[in-house]
Amino acid sequence: MMNSFQFSSLPRIYFGGGEAGRLPSLIKKYGSHILLVTGGSSFIKSPRAASLMQKFSEEGISYRNVRIAGEPSQEDIDRNVQLLRAEKFDCVVGIGGGSVIDAGKALSAMAGREESVIEYLEGVGTKEHPGTKIPFIAVPTTSGTGSEATKNAVISRVGPNGFKRSLRHENFVPDIALVDPELTSTCPPSITAASGMDCFTQLMEAYLSVKSNPFTDALALEGLKAVKESLHRVVNDGSDTEARSGMSLAALISGICLANAGLGVVHGFASSLGARYSIPHGVICGTLMAASNEITVRELRRSDSGNTALKKYALLGEIFLYEKNRNESWLVDGFLEYLRKLTDELHLPLLSEAGVSESDLKAFAEITDCKNNPIKLGSGEISEILEMRF
Repeated sequence: MMNSFQFSSLPRIYFGGGEAGRLPSLIKKYGSHILLVTGGSSFIKSPRAASLMQKFSEEGISYRNVRIAGEPSQEDIDRNVQLLRAEKFDCVVGIGGGSVIDAGKALSAMAGREESVIEYLEGVGTKEHPGTKIPFIAVPTTSGTGSEATKNAVISRVGPNGFKRSLRHENFVPDIALVDPELTSTCPPSITAASGMDCFTQLMEAYLSVKSNPFTDALALEGLKAVKESLHRVVNDGSDTEARSGMSLAALISGICLANAGLGVVHGFASSLGARYSIPHGVICGTLMAASNEITVRELRRSDSGNTALKKYALLGEIFLYEKNRNESWLVDGFLEYLRKLTDELHLPLLSEAGVSESDLKAFAEITDCKNNPIKLGSGEISEILEMRF
């Protein structure tokens, strides 16, 4: 019998080249005064931003700009919530990478709250958010996290007592996700690669998750096909509009899939390592992806050789190697080798090169979560993964 499952709500999605031109009219559905959340400087100083601001002026839309450089912290959210209390905003608009969209999501959610956002973070706070918010429009400029389609905002504190925790509620799914691949065209190769590997990891982990279901499997496979066709191309040629579209679609799908099927050990590492070291999320995912899957497959073969995850790995081998009529073992091994080569080709750094201390590896192995991984890994296996990429 098929396992029961639930499926989270989705934003209203607008996808395609040039769709960003819709933004002023979409904003006007909510009002004319917005809180505009962007990154440190890259978008707001671009010609696209100048054109958009001109359209805002023509449409009578006023805005206050908040810039979030890097992953949003408790202090970022708490400080900027004061703006929401001082002025009446009709809508929050986040234009940027996953961190910007998470920040916009959190600001939208905290607008009517007196407490610090930390009070509502999973595993850190003690209060349950009621789900009230200001309308939020997400406009991604990278192809990675898929945050434009999820109900959580990741808030970080980096350091010895750091954390990466989610502010989460079904109501926090953006009201509108406006995905225009043209907005990613100026993303540099290094960010394109790291974001793409984050997207790739999310699709794979959701597909292999013990919480996967027929809906997420179907979506994840389409996203993975898009990654196969587009990731190499877009890293090598950022002006390839077809590849940019493929990765934007894959990232959107990855957000939908992770929201409904969960993630595995690679994102467990992204949480534990990312809370201690200031390493981009996509870099952590990308550098540990091949090693994590190699150990997962080894443990599946040792103790659960009939697990359906191995058949899924074989199907990934067919997709990524363009091979059929091969046995399962050959396809699985070939896919793992593909991941190892991809890690090298995208020049993803070793953990030591990214600043991780060898003395911390054992501690990270003890706290890294892998709850939706197709097989449970112990601290020994998790340590082995870290050592493979140190």
